[in-house]
Amino acid sequence: MGQPSRSAARQSIRMPTLSGENYKALDLESALKDLQLHQFEIETSRVGLELAQVFEHHPLLPGAILVDVGNFVGMISRQRLLEFLIRPQGIDLFLQQPLSVLQSYARCELLILPGDTPILTAAHQALRRSPTLLNEPIIVQMETGYLLLDVHELNIAHWQIRGIETQVRYERTQAQMIQSDKMANLGRLVDGVAHEILDPVSFIWGNLSHIATYSQEMLQLLAAYEQYLPTPPAALAQLQADVELDYLREDLPRAIDSVKAGAERLSKLATSLQNFCHIDEVYPKPTNLHEAIDGILLLLKSRLTSDIHIIKHYGQLPPVVCYPGQLNQVFMNILSNCLDSLLMQAVSQQLDLEMQRPHLDATPPTPIKPTIEITTQVCTVAQGTHSATRWIAIRIADNGTGLSKEAQRQLLESFSVKRRTEKETSLAVSYQIVTAKHGGKFKVRSHSLENQELQRAARGEEPGITWINPDLTATGTEFEILLPLT
Repeated sequence: MGQPSRSAARQSIRMPTLSGENYKALDLESALKDLQLHQFEIETSRVGLELAQVFEHHPLLPGAILVDVGNFVGMISRQRLLEFLIRPQGIDLFLQQPLSVLQSYARCELLILPGDTPILTAAHQALRRSPTLLNEPIIVQMETGYLLLDVHELNIAHWQIRGIETQVRYERTQAQMIQSDKMANLGRLVDGVAHEILDPVSFIWGNLSHIATYSQEMLQLLAAYEQYLPTPPAALAQLQADVELDYLREDLPRAIDSVKAGAERLSKLATSLQNFCHIDEVYPKPTNLHEAIDGILLLLKSRLTSDIHIIKHYGQLPPVVCYPGQLNQVFMNILSNCLDSLLMQAVSQQLDLEMQRPHLDATPPTPIKPTIEITTQVCTVAQGTHSATRWIAIRIADNGTGLSKEAQRQLLESFSVKRRTEKETSLAVSYQIVTAKHGGKFKVRSHSLENQELQRAARGEEPGITWINPDLTATGTEFEILLPLT
């Protein structure tokens, strides 16, 4: 039987194809599968001349996937084929022999990456190869098989994405600068408003003591007149009835006390606003953390409905050297997060109760009151082989629904530098202030009702209305801040 002609043999080889011909704009999350990949396989039983002819007809093809009866065995690049052909006797040795012979000589370390590998990651791995392999194609493993990626195509995509990343960072930096400038201007504005509030409040507060004294003396004088003139003229008696003198004696001190309480509250509110706005302080200073927390609670009083109970367990804390304005922002972020959790849970719990009440035979249990518990204390923490150090611990816990495992994962990711620059959340900013600015520690513990429902389902219990557990370690979220005590 005669041998098939070279033309017939070449026609029996499946010609190379190019995937990803429809151009797709690259972004920071682009992967290898988004690039143009070459698909070309050749059996190792084929002679080298056939592969050389394919390379001649497809000058952009970086190499070929070698298969043995359809099974992947390796790769030979255009460059390595040329390197072996220019050797003495290379043409006679490799062009007329099966590709398995060439593979045995040209065997080298291959870089095989999944198709969903990010381009930035693939570029870093490609650059870590030995200098002799830097120009070798990259094998991309897809569900349909193995494809080839020209390393120059990868480098171009890598620099395009780096340019996009640089532009994104620049725009984000510009946005942060604008936002910081806005916040600074807003802080100065609020500080000015608080100062303007304090001026008339101080005037009112300073005169209230005199007004209280004067009114008390006038009432004493009126009582003396009544003692010496027990029977006043008819005109004075009518005037006493018109002004309701007895009621006036009782209500005037109460009115003065109410004005005094309102002025005191307004003064504390304005002072809290001033303290909260001072977030750009250059130097730390001793601060009473209890006053700082109470000031934030005062600012959040409009959201603290009567349904939310605040429990304080304040320990004996010395003044802490810190940046009080920035710590106020941390307390604001944490307490706002707790309030959001409790308010959302209250609405959801009420809806569940209204929907299931017609189906309940007995009276449902009374839900535990939503609670925020704040604990402060001085504690000792061991530092590995070093001696134990003293820290200030601030724990803020709620008995809400807690965070799901996915929410906890996203929260922990936001604490990393990379994720924090991508999306700057309030808790990520709080983490940065505590750890980077104050050298402290920021911890989050959460037990969600979702996990309890999964445990109940695993035990075969019927799902029903889930009420808040009074034990804060069972459900809810706890934020712990540790500050070094110097």
